[in-house]
Amino acid sequence: MARAPRAKQRSPSAAKAPLPDFVPPQLATRVAAPPDETGWLHEIKFDGYRIQTRIERGKVRMLTRKALDWAERFRSIAKACAALPVRQALIDGEIVVLEPGGNSDFSLLQQRLSEDAHDALLYVVFDLLYLDGRDLRRLPLRERKARLKKLVSGAERLRFSEHLDQQGADIYKRACALKLEGLISKRALDPYLSGRTLSWLKSKCRERQELVIGGFTDSTADFRGLGALLMGYWDKDRFHYAGRVGTGFTDRSSWSLRARLDKLLVPRSPFAALPTAARRGAHFVKPELVGEVELASWTRDGMVRQASFLGLREDKQARSIGRERVVSAPNDVGET
Repeated sequence: MARAPRAKQRSPSAAKAPLPDFVPPQLATRVAAPPDETGWLHEIKFDGYRIQTRIERGKVRMLTRKALDWAERFRSIAKACAALPVRQALIDGEIVVLEPGGNSDFSLLQQRLSEDAHDALLYVVFDLLYLDGRDLRRLPLRERKARLKKLVSGAERLRFSEHLDQQGADIYKRACALKLEGLISKRALDPYLSGRTLSWLKSKCRERQELVIGGFTDSTADFRGLGALLMGYWDKDRFHYAGRVGTGFTDRSSWSLRARLDKLLVPRSPFAALPTAARRGAHFVKPELVGEVELASWTRDGMVRQASFLGLREDKQARSIGRERVVSAPNDVGET
């Protein structure tokens, strides 16, 4: 994991450079609690699709973490981005759907996309990497955000991710009381650095984990649907079993996911080891589809407890999914 260099006293300039095709995103490392010292900006953690928007003379590409262009999928957002007063820009943000109470909901996002309900989508933007011939990545975060806020002011379907620079513990407590997803804490003076770094940290109010589907069981009520998913995660070249997830499906999502899994069937278990009880009634699949689950906790033997399926993460590569490590403090962060 890269350690982001601290900004010097003199702010670096925004260098003249061509517009990049794609910049690998900066990723946050999970911590048990947000940092409490000064020098950090705390933003609400949203639960959606991370999207980098590339604008060049009115042409918009909306790029996933795998650099796939989803502009057509998010065409209402792409249209709004095309109307921004820029020649060229590279914006980092998250596509979300908000509940009536204002919280983001990944399951609701999946539902609205399946219904082609684009009016419900919102693009929460939190970083500006490039603007009109200038690469901004070396600038301090606080300055990049100031330029971004000015750029998107008044834009339809775009919302600037506001931040607080108060003590992290107080903000985190309030966020969890409001049943928000959590916080993203970022060093105010650091540059943008691709990859998982120490200058962006995430603290969650709810326990969530991305896992890979390695099998499923039949529904006892509907032959078209699912009983439970057999989930796992990667650790180097070993695919570890993490337990069954049997709730969180609607009839429609169960049928749709079952149809996709039927095309991935394999004769043998893809897991490095699998308890005998877990094999009963199981159909095995190529471990290619990533799902997000909400869980009460992990058991001592590494199984998810009281887990509910939230939806597929088609923006994530299956081999990149490992069990998320939680560290106690920013200076305790190592490779994850």
